[in-house]
Amino acid sequence: MAARLNPYLSFDGTTRQAMEFYKDVFGGTLALNTYGSFGQEDPALTDKIMHGMLETPSGLTLMAADAHPDMPLTIGNNYSISLSGDDDPELRGYWEKLSAEGTVMVPLDKQMWGDVFGMCTDRFGVTWMVNIAQGERQG
Repeated sequence: MAARLNPYLSFDGTTRQAMEFYKDVFGGTLALNTYGSFGQEDPALTDKIMHGMLETPSGLTLMAADAHPDMPLTIGNNYSISLSGDDDPELRGYWEKLSAEGTVMVPLDKQMWGDVFGMCTDRFGVTWMVNIAQGERQG
């Protein structure tokens, strides 16, 4: 899969409603995964959305999640840019350049969903998420 660049929105507990609204607006297929579906046992998080993705027939992709309590949400700055794909060297190269002289919030490393993921803010204040798919997807 080629690298994909798309917006990633953060919400304060309203991701499900927002993404259902965007699905009504743009059409397409909506997938929502809760923190609980990835093993999070904290009752305050289990039903919140850890990752949602809307893919439309016209090729639009929008991703979103409910903000984790460890990452405070500021309305107006509740977006990131997501880079994702399976070309490990390409995406690691982007990560190295984006995170240089920036702030790393989540080091680029294997995550509970099986992919390699990292999150940083570049030196210009733009937040980036890099996800490198690892093998076959489940569910």
